[in-house]
Amino acid sequence: MSLNSIFQYFVPKDKKIFFPLFEQAANNVVTMATILVEAVNSNNPTTREELFKQIDKLENKGDEITHQVHLELGKNFITPFDREDIHALASAIDDVADYIQGAANRMSLYRIDDYNEHIRKLSELTLQASIDLEKAVRELKDLKNVRNIADSCIRINSVENQADYVFDRAVADLFLYEKDAIRLIKYKEILSALETATDMCEDAADVMESILVKNA
Repeated sequence: MSLNSIFQYFVPKDKKIFFPLFEQAANNVVTMATILVEAVNSNNPTTREELFKQIDKLENKGDEITHQVHLELGKNFITPFDREDIHALASAIDDVADYIQGAANRMSLYRIDDYNEHIRKLSELTLQASIDLEKAVRELKDLKNVRNIADSCIRINSVENQADYVFDRAVADLFLYEKDAIRLIKYKEILSALETATDMCEDAADVMESILVKNA
């Protein structure tokens, strides 16, 4: 067996093993965020609960994809880029899904029936960041598209900054106008989970920017 044949044995098939998994995970997050936006804009409690259940199932799907990435890391000697970056990106995308599910779960458990403008806006920003995340992930398989990836990462950072502002304004309004302490805590936890989901999108963007620098 030639040296080249031995080398090819260790190389992932056209380096395609990880990219479909990243794309599946990112697409799953977009679907979750889309359903969340639909839920917070619904006036039907039954419909909302059904949508929250869908988010739960999708979060489990995301966990399975992340687990598969880790399995592939253990099986492949050579990876398309640094192993720690593959692990970090998979974990960051999974964290986005976790916080979307966490926000939805709190809405359900706390029996929230009044979704104010701040919750709706943060849900929309989470979806926007998720869409840009998916766009960047889809470009990773061809690192020649550096500009497209960088542009998506810049947009994610911008969305995260907007989410910070909305969150701060929302919490300020709660402390100014909400007289029910329990209700205040419920809303603050939901808002925090939504804002953190955008933080996780930014973390994923940071990983991708690191990959670009290392592979420039």
